[in-house]
Amino acid sequence: MSLLTTTYPWTSLPLICNAPMGGYSGPFARSPLAVAVTQAGGIGFIGTVADIKGETAQELTKARDLLSASGHYPPNQTDNDNDNDNDNADAVLPIGVGFLPCLAALEDCIEVVRAHRPAVVWFFAARELGDYAVWTRAMREVSPKSRVWVQVGSVAAAVEVAGACEPDVLVVQGIDAGGHAFEKGAGVISLVPEVGDALVERGGKREIALVAAGGIVDGRGVAAACALGASGVVMGTRFLASEEVSLPHRRFRDVVLGTRDGGQNTVRAKVFDELMGVNVWPEVYDGRSVVTESYVDVKSGKGIEDVRALFKEAEKGEEMGFGDGKGKAVGRATVWAGTGVGLVNEVKPAGEIVREAREGARAIFSRQKF
Repeated sequence: MSLLTTTYPWTSLPLICNAPMGGYSGPFARSPLAVAVTQAGGIGFIGTVADIKGETAQELTKARDLLSASGHYPPNQTDNDNDNDNDNADAVLPIGVGFLPCLAALEDCIEVVRAHRPAVVWFFAARELGDYAVWTRAMREVSPKSRVWVQVGSVAAAVEVAGACEPDVLVVQGIDAGGHAFEKGAGVISLVPEVGDALVERGGKREIALVAAGGIVDGRGVAAACALGASGVVMGTRFLASEEVSLPHRRFRDVVLGTRDGGQNTVRAKVFDELMGVNVWPEVYDGRSVVTESYVDVKSGKGIEDVRALFKEAEKGEEMGFGDGKGKAVGRATVWAGTGVGLVNEVKPAGEIVREAREGARAIFSRQKF
């Protein structure tokens, strides 16, 4: 795990990251959240959808300004090589950015990475696994000190990606994760160690660090992931209840805070994407949301066109479909959340969430005696 703190010198162990959460109305993970996570010793990520040259570039500029104002940028170099005599000219921005190759244009992403040099470039949801090699080469050419992370959801995908593009980190996403993931998968408790074993057995790529994602919301989950062989964790659902997250409506957070028993009250389905019209995600993906009226209608046999019309009408209301306007907890709009949502009980600053998860894991490690 010390390799991560060498590569990302502002971080503390165990490593905590926020997921680069996107959203239909714009990313949930913007510069305030990413900066707060980085300042707390984690790696903060900015989410993207498709407006890379506009929205993403603006968020990276905002992150740079916020970090500069607080003295966190420029950071220490990520290695000892300098391309010129100015030590700061080649410094990476201590922020990560997530790209969706199935939606974003590679040329736009290249331009933004070249201009901003984020510490991490994270890829997820390519239409074909082979596409990651193309994206990885392009990013390493324009920003050699930016590290490449690739998110996978199966052992086979991990082995193929490791062999094709040798990412610096594989984000191993379990089926408990909120939002989008492989439609078929396993929880991190079996997936993370099997991926680690497979990388050794099928090519000796274990020098690639593993970061676990899916169902992790506190120090207990962090400790478990590290025991399974992960070098750090990514949390998404927990940061939906951070002060800095950008949400489409306040009711979204109310639903997150009010949902319990996440294994029963969240569900994976394609209907959450089909509500928006044509499902633009590759066939192997679906998404996990809190159970909504739209999902219940489809499950009971109502046609998607009718359900979509009901959603569009509800979206026009004051609560934008995240409630029924009459105090009902869950409406027709999608509320992305993982099975760990039942452990999310209060809103806190993102930095406090990071520190509590890290210290909680350390406390568990320190008191375990066998």
